[in-house]
Amino acid sequence: MKFEHLVEINDPGNPLIPLMTRDELWRGLMFRAEDATHFLPGLEACVILERGDCLLQRRLDFGKAAIEDCVTWSRFEWMSFAVAPTESHAGGTLTITIEEPAEDHLFLRFAYATTLGESANDEDGAYAEFVKSAYHESDIETVRVIRMLLAGETPH
Repeated sequence: MKFEHLVEINDPGNPLIPLMTRDELWRGLMFRAEDATHFLPGLEACVILERGDCLLQRRLDFGKAAIEDCVTWSRFEWMSFAVAPTESHAGGTLTITIEEPAEDHLFLRFAYATTLGESANDEDGAYAEFVKSAYHESDIETVRVIRMLLAGETPH
C-alpha cells in the first residue's frame, strides 16, 4: 500500500494558528526521531542503538512487542523511517517531507509505503482504508505534539 497526504503547519491567513519556522518544525521532527514515546501511543521506550551522520538505528518497545527501525534524514528537508518486515510486523517506510510553497506557508507531506493490501482481497482493501485513516490522524497528532514540545509543554 502506498499512501500520502499533506498536513498544513502554517496558514498565514489564519492568525489563530501560531506560525512555526522551518527550523522549529525540523526540531520537532528531530524530537520524534530521538524519542518517539510522545508520538506513538503504546510506545513504552525508544532506545537509540546506533547514531551516525543523518542516521539513527532505534528499537521501539511496545511492551510485549518490539521493532527496530532506521531513521535517515536530510536536514531541514525530509526524514524517513524504515522498518524491515518481520514475523510480527509488515514493515514499510514513512517519509516526512517539509514543503514550503510560499514564504511562511509550511506543510508536512507524509508518504507511506507498506506491504499491507498487496493482495486483491476486499477485506484487505477495507483494512487498508482503516489504516490510512489511522495514519492521517496520527500525523495530525504529530504536529500537535511538536507544537506542545516547542512550547515547553509535556504531551499526554
